[in-house]
Amino acid sequence: MPAIVILGAQWGDEGKGKATDQLGTAARCVVKFNGGNNAGHTVVVDGEKFALHLLPSGILSPGCVPVIGNGVVVDLGVLFQEIAELESRGIDAARLRISANAHVITPFCKVLDALSERSLGPRKIGTTGRGIGPAYSDKASRLGIRIQDVFDRELLRERVSAAVEQKRALLESAGEEVDVEAVVAELSGYAERLRPMVADVGREVNAALDAGETVVFEGGQSTMLDIDHGTYPFVTSSNATAGGACTGTGVGPARIDRVVGIAKAYVTRVGEGPFPTELLDEAGERLRCNGGEFGTTTGRPRRCGWFDVPVARYATRVNGLTDLVLTKLDVLGGFAEIPVCVAYEIDGVRVDEVPVTQAEFARAKPVYELFPGWDEDVSSCRGFRDLPVEAQDYVSTLEGLSGCPISLIGVGPGRDQTIVRRSLLP
Repeated sequence: MPAIVILGAQWGDEGKGKATDQLGTAARCVVKFNGGNNAGHTVVVDGEKFALHLLPSGILSPGCVPVIGNGVVVDLGVLFQEIAELESRGIDAARLRISANAHVITPFCKVLDALSERSLGPRKIGTTGRGIGPAYSDKASRLGIRIQDVFDRELLRERVSAAVEQKRALLESAGEEVDVEAVVAELSGYAERLRPMVADVGREVNAALDAGETVVFEGGQSTMLDIDHGTYPFVTSSNATAGGACTGTGVGPARIDRVVGIAKAYVTRVGEGPFPTELLDEAGERLRCNGGEFGTTTGRPRRCGWFDVPVARYATRVNGLTDLVLTKLDVLGGFAEIPVCVAYEIDGVRVDEVPVTQAEFARAKPVYELFPGWDEDVSSCRGFRDLPVEAQDYVSTLEGLSGCPISLIGVGPGRDQTIVRRSLLP
């Protein structure tokens, strides 16, 4: 049985939660490998909507073990709030497993996040303000607090003191003060609830693969927000591409069987940064309203634009995608024509791939080809041939131009609103 990586192939919010949830019904484990509660996945089960932020989507499948890997940063308050909300709706969260090596988002990480955005002014990144970046920064500086540290109060005090001392001048200059003992008391207060969930995640996930079980690796954010391969500096603070599934869980790359990229039938982005196909007109507002394009985590309206083929090709190459899942095809119903960005024009020159430099990408203007739209509501379609011929042609065109087979097509938010062209499972 396979190890399957699921990740975003654009700028996030592509519908990874739904795809992961669908595979989670057949998986032994769903493992979140990066990010934190800055991501938001919306899943609809039997007409009931669930908004997940920190917890893996597999939490909604009773036979699946949801796992938080070492590459994730964890806000313990958010974790237990999300668990409580799910349990109040009848979802069993006791089977959750958390890596002892995952890092903790401390209260002062959130303070520093706000200070950083404020200091950048017009050059701000557009973060969610959840403390994600400072937590990863502490991790890289070897000043981070890990899940395992929460169980040793003296060690925790030592780690918190060292992290705060390193930041004291910055905090004081902004009029902020951190009470080390209060932070220690808050974090250690979660210890007993955490203890049954903490595990050697790498060993357990590898054991599941050794036993022939299916394991799904769930990525937060997306390819174009990856710290190394995204539109830096307007990116997240972790590796959201396929390599992050290995470093974020302790599973070797040779064990990965399939890498599935999720892409909308159009494109959205939240926060700052280049976005060549962005629409600042009635069409963009129509996509936003029809698609419900408001952040699951922040509620911020998403920037909307037409499908970007160079970005799709880039995601296919960087991740080694074996499959694409095209979501929200239903949102395009009613458009007489649908433009698709097939290349860019940069300083008067046509460029067919994502530019090497961010300065060039910021100047990129889309080169469009127009495709006929359709009026029919496709939300009840369950077979590819059930789609209007124009929608079939649109999907086939994106598949050919992106260089990756489109295996699943989403035609609505529900679990059952999916057209399967090629199963992701054997």
